[in-house]
Amino acid sequence: MIDRRTLLLMSMALSTASAAAASRRLSPSPQTVDYGPARLDIFARAGASSLPVILFIHGGAWRAGNRTNVDVKPDFLLDNGFCLVSIDYRMLPEADVATQANDVERAYRYVRANIAGYGGDPNRIAVMGHSAGSHLAALTGLRGGLPGVAALVLNDTRAYDLEALARSGGMTRAYAKAFPDPAQWRALSPAAHVGSHKHPPTFIAYSRATGRAAVSRAFAGRLQATGTEVTLFDGSAYSHMSINRNFGDEGDALTGAVMIFLKAALG
Repeated sequence: MIDRRTLLLMSMALSTASAAAASRRLSPSPQTVDYGPARLDIFARAGASSLPVILFIHGGAWRAGNRTNVDVKPDFLLDNGFCLVSIDYRMLPEADVATQANDVERAYRYVRANIAGYGGDPNRIAVMGHSAGSHLAALTGLRGGLPGVAALVLNDTRAYDLEALARSGGMTRAYAKAFPDPAQWRALSPAAHVGSHKHPPTFIAYSRATGRAAVSRAFAGRLQATGTEVTLFDGSAYSHMSINRNFGDEGDALTGAVMIFLKAALG
């Protein structure tokens, strides 16, 4: 597990954007595409070729948020040699979580088939999600719905094992609304899809929000038992919102840790 002392060293190793780029708060203009059930935004530099790709899934308790909730991620990632794709997916109550997971898989298939035309490498796609988006990234990635995905970056959710969450009293109102049918809990739990084989390299971060540390550690251990390469990030210095919002800020510890992980996973 990455501790705070190690994070200081990681931050020093991070290749940050220039001071001018770091001071920008407005995202570069994306190209917006309809991939079927919803839209996605593609951020790419003109003339780029064969760059690694981050596909980002926003949070919002499965019922709020949209693809524009990217903060400074576009500037930071483009300045550090990535393409970024941020997706919409249908929200509760229009679509249940199972449908949302299917939307994520459709978006991924679209990106894998088309990203080369925007300068990205379809064989170097990492899927990153925050909160509800983290759950959807883990669920689709582990159940085989993201074929060829190079890495997963999971940022702060309690929804790795819904049955265990309910037993521990952690099925709060937001989770209960998203997962109202106990008969579906196992199928919608990323932990239930771990199995015994290795999965793509996975980065798991947790904040100081209630219950995040324990479930993240348990999930990381389950993945590690399969031989999967797992990086566990102690983000107890962050709130649930800041652990996502601060990504890309100069000197941010989580950003440094993720970039080191992505460099190893994507080359």
